[in-house]
Amino acid sequence: MRKESMQFFKNLLAAPSPSGYEQPAQRVFRDYIAPFARVSTDMLGNVIGFIPGEGEDLPRVMLVGHTDEIGFLIRYIDDNGFLYFGAVGGVDPQVTQGRVVHIHTRNGVVPGVVGRKPIHLIEAKDRDTIVKLDAQYIDVGAANRDEAEELVRIGDPVTFAERMELLHGDRIASRGLDDKAGSFVVAEVLRHVAESGEKLAVDLYGVSSVQEEVGLRGGKTSAYSIRPDIGICLEVDFSTDQPDLDKKSAGDVKLGGGPILPRGANINPALFEVLATAAEAGQIPVQFTGLPRATGTDANVMQISRSGVATALVKIPLRYMHTPVEVLSLSDVEHAVQLVLAALRRIRDRNAFIPS
Repeated sequence: MRKESMQFFKNLLAAPSPSGYEQPAQRVFRDYIAPFARVSTDMLGNVIGFIPGEGEDLPRVMLVGHTDEIGFLIRYIDDNGFLYFGAVGGVDPQVTQGRVVHIHTRNGVVPGVVGRKPIHLIEAKDRDTIVKLDAQYIDVGAANRDEAEELVRIGDPVTFAERMELLHGDRIASRGLDDKAGSFVVAEVLRHVAESGEKLAVDLYGVSSVQEEVGLRGGKTSAYSIRPDIGICLEVDFSTDQPDLDKKSAGDVKLGGGPILPRGANINPALFEVLATAAEAGQIPVQFTGLPRATGTDANVMQISRSGVATALVKIPLRYMHTPVEVLSLSDVEHAVQLVLAALRRIRDRNAFIPS
């Protein structure tokens, strides 16, 4: 990966973006794509980059990856200055206690820790019990409520403190790879199209969407306003090459095996074939999964926007989803960029995607 792209990825991952509080990360995305596309931000906070194609009455293609991450929200401060919180998105209460967190306030970051009763004081029968999130609390070092209220406000968002770590080979670990990896791919596709000078036979819209983790909201509103004929959602999916996952239910997927192309009700068959054929012709490694239901991604709401959109998913294999230590292979990310670019060059006629 080129140096500038890697730095952009690091900056995007470092920027806090719990659902509803995405703008620090969206500013990073916006600044990066500004030289490559016409950029706008809608009322919900979605950032949209537009590159016009060459020709008349071109099909509209929308790429989307969501920039929001799971996190927390401060809900209550007790008399001793401890902060109680609620989950933003699907947070696993087993991975929260004993973690360093960052509270994002109007005056900057306030560090804290999620407290945990010492194991010495936990009765043996309770040691395997999961402490519910609403019983967990953050300690910022305040002596009482007044001191805590000088630092934070009710409604301040919270993220895990972890940032990108380079693992062996081309693998990285970070919070927020779900789905800043997808937003990164969208930005890189826009960059490649602009820098190549190539004129596609589509009007291309690249979206970094918001509030996916709390109901696919940004994907819904951006698809409504863009009115795409064709939509490709860039997402992550379970890499089943870790020891404790069942391949029979989640598919046979591994890190470094290439992006995932799912098939199922949420996927337009003709668009799937465009992607699969582009991968084969370009010798781009891909992996296949089956999704028998509507997916919990922005592809779901794109597909049923207005009178319907031909949708597909390009997913990046990910270990430990919705934890602070998500892991992926950078080669899968780069191959996802190559795959989307190759597919875009094959799209010319919107009518080719109408089922027949």
